[in-house]
Amino acid sequence: MARLLGVDIPNNKRVEYALRYIYGIGPARAKLICEAAHIPEEMRAQDLNEEHINEIMKVIAEKKFKLEGDLRRDVMSNLKRLTAIKSYRGLRHMRGLPVRGQRTSTNARTRKGKRKTVGVGQKSE
Repeated sequence: MARLLGVDIPNNKRVEYALRYIYGIGPARAKLICEAAHIPEEMRAQDLNEEHINEIMKVIAEKKFKLEGDLRRDVMSNLKRLTAIKSYRGLRHMRGLPVRGQRTSTNARTRKGKRKTVGVGQKSE
């Protein structure tokens, strides 16, 4: 199993798809990296040798992509900044509600979490 930037990429997948397991690399970047590193489209991750891996790392360094820890840190600092200045988006993040204008009367279950039933209790006599 090849290891790039501290992430084990799956052996049985094509390199273009295996690179997507790294945080910060999506379909477009994976394709760009493979083309720049001169890796054939049909090559599998298990067929990567040290030369190929070094070439991939060189391309990532040249393009100055923010990946894994650096990217996660940036995203977290952005969220902390929004909550610190008490912006609307920051407040929505704090309350665990949808941030980008989605409706909340129905749906939004991913963001709001499991339903909490609020009902009428029995009267104690």
